[in-house]
Amino acid sequence: MLEKINIEELDPRRTIVVATGNMHKLTEIEAILSGVLPDVRFVALGQLGDFEDPEENGTTFLENAIIKAQAAVEATGLAAIADDSGLVVDALNGEPGVYSARYAGVHGDDAANNAKLLANMDGVADADRTARFMSVVALIDAEGFALTGTGSCEGVIGHEGRGEFGFGYDPLFLPSDTPGKTMAQLAPDEKNAISHRFHALLDLSSKLSAEAK
Repeated sequence: MLEKINIEELDPRRTIVVATGNMHKLTEIEAILSGVLPDVRFVALGQLGDFEDPEENGTTFLENAIIKAQAAVEATGLAAIADDSGLVVDALNGEPGVYSARYAGVHGDDAANNAKLLANMDGVADADRTARFMSVVALIDAEGFALTGTGSCEGVIGHEGRGEFGFGYDPLFLPSDTPGKTMAQLAPDEKNAISHRFHALLDLSSKLSAEAK
């Protein structure tokens, strides 16, 4: 349960809203970006009230990340950061891509999405099952200035789901960095160390460092 915060008590010059209601995502973003933004307080959008989710009608991860960050800026008047991510499969011409969460038609139905992915990959040889998780993070301040970061995690699509951790396509995705293990077989700290969002946040962090110089 996220602790509720009175937006009037926040210093707008030292606050960044994370466009999420997920405490784990807030913690991950804070852990990486606090190194280059040590005086900034990161708060989840869900801590400030109940806001309607914007329509993610972009055709790229970048467009959707900007849509979500801009909506949080407009809702709160504070700088905001958002991410958009998904699975890109080479043999499927980039599917499911920006439609990863609703690949089978219902948003967030992991079992149906995984079943559709396996069905579409039926008969695809191991050498051709290459894929990657992609993530784009967008940071937009109250004046509209934007910085973005991009990251990926390379791997292959397995033939069956394995593992109890994670969510989404994690049981079917075998990262190149952890041979023989699916993303869902990695402990959270192991996953975070190689994840696409981790790399996207590092990219954004390096850009923030360059801006500060």
